Amino acid sequence: MANEWKEVTSPEALHFGRLKRFITQLIYFGWEQALSCLFPVVIFGSLALTQVIPLPWLPRYDWLLLLFLLMQWWMVRSGLETKDELKVITLFHLIGLALEIFKVNMGSWSYPEEGYMKILGVPLYSGFMYASVASYLCQAWRRLDVQLEKWPPFLLVVSLAAAIYLNFFVHHFWIDIRWWLSGLVLIVFWRSWVTYEVNGSRYRMPIALSFTLIGFFIWVAENIATFFGAWQYPNQTDTWSLVHLGKVSSWLLLVIVSFLIVATLKQVKRKLPVSKTE
Repeated sequence: MANEWKEVTSPEALHFGRLKRFITQLIYFGWEQALSCLFPVVIFGSLALTQVIPLPWLPRYDWLLLLFLLMQWWMVRSGLETKDELKVITLFHLIGLALEIFKVNMGSWSYPEEGYMKILGVPLYSGFMYASVASYLCQAWRRLDVQLEKWPPFLLVVSLAAAIYLNFFVHHFWIDIRWWLSGLVLIVFWRSWVTYEVNGSRYRMPIALSFTLIGFFIWVAENIATFFGAWQYPNQTDTWSLVHLGKVSSWLLLVIVSFLIVATLKQVKRKLPVSKTE
């Protein structure tokens, strides 16, 4: 009678296999995120280098604009970004520049250094900091094959995004309704999920959690940017200090606007399958 062999896997081996899989997936996810963050990394690197290395002929702000334009051209030319993504990034540049002009002239922050390429006290390079958020979202969306589940109706999403953006302006003259808007976001997206693929496996996360995580990390990035003199808040005039933690709420709402714009544009272009399952 032939002996039948049965492979037995010990609990320790199973645990090790799961741990190995987790580490592999984490590394793969981190690599895809790093590639998606290429434009923001260049921005922070340029801010740091131009802070410590004086450049001739032009003011620092103007050099930053030229460097970012060159980087944008290279990313499209090399295929790292598509022409459709460039359109989205350009839209974010204009949206961000309009917000910067308003906020600077309301005294929210300032750009104290000299520059030839400024509009109403705002250097043109500042729009690229908003564009870099769009660059990250577009890159991550494509690399991780992002899909949405139980996405709210189109008009509701557009109206909410518009209300959040307008509140950045209106609260200077009226009440600040950011917390009401934050609560409304939770209600509208309570059942919505984002799914993404990592190395052949799909994962999902509540939309609200993804908003919060991205907003927090942008707040961290804002501290790095102000440290290297990208812009300056009133409390940083004499010496650098941490950006107030309350700014996380502002960045959270800005991330939501960014995410909603990218998601809506992708739906309009029919490049994003949206699950209708309940």
